[in-house]
Amino acid sequence: MSNWTFQQLHETPSQTGGPYVHIGLLPEQADINVFEYNFDNQLVTDKTQGQRIRLEGQVFDGLGIPLRDVLVEIWQADANGVYPAKADTQGKVADDAFRGWGRTGADFNTGFWHFDTIKPGSVPGRKGTTQAPHIALVIFARGINIGLHTRVYFDDEAEANAKDPVLNSIEWVRRRDTLIATRQERDGEVVYRFDIRIQGEGETVFFDI
Repeated sequence: MSNWTFQQLHETPSQTGGPYVHIGLLPEQADINVFEYNFDNQLVTDKTQGQRIRLEGQVFDGLGIPLRDVLVEIWQADANGVYPAKADTQGKVADDAFRGWGRTGADFNTGFWHFDTIKPGSVPGRKGTTQAPHIALVIFARGINIGLHTRVYFDDEAEANAKDPVLNSIEWVRRRDTLIATRQERDGEVVYRFDIRIQGEGETVFFDI
């Protein structure tokens, strides 16, 4: 049995993500085939319920330069507001044709990333509140020692956004806009643009999770 006491143990020093974190987690993007199953940015099939959307954007550093080696993950409810996980206790049946989680890397040349998914439904919040449709998003990149967590809301859900408890918890009203994706239509496809700014002017709101 160890003679160490809790008071003698110190926190392990944190490490930032290295320059190849995106390759390690998405080797297929770098033409390295090591996984039997590769995670990707396609969350839907032809049987998935709900409105198909594409979520896309770039991640910018403090100088406004797009990061080209960033890893992005998303997690969301289905079109009926149900998460495809046992932790969802609403008692509703999740869409079994919807995965709810995706991972992708930014394009090595442009820094653009995207997910093909569906627009999520509203989900319950704390103390009887209702959260506006949103997507949880986390990014990993060199120089970041933990994943940066944020949320994506939709600009065509203004009424729901105005009542969302998480958005309303952000003290500076103008900063709430950094979590709003803007809708456009491209070749008949609904596209939401969501750019992330690590720091500096227009810095995206990140959550301590």
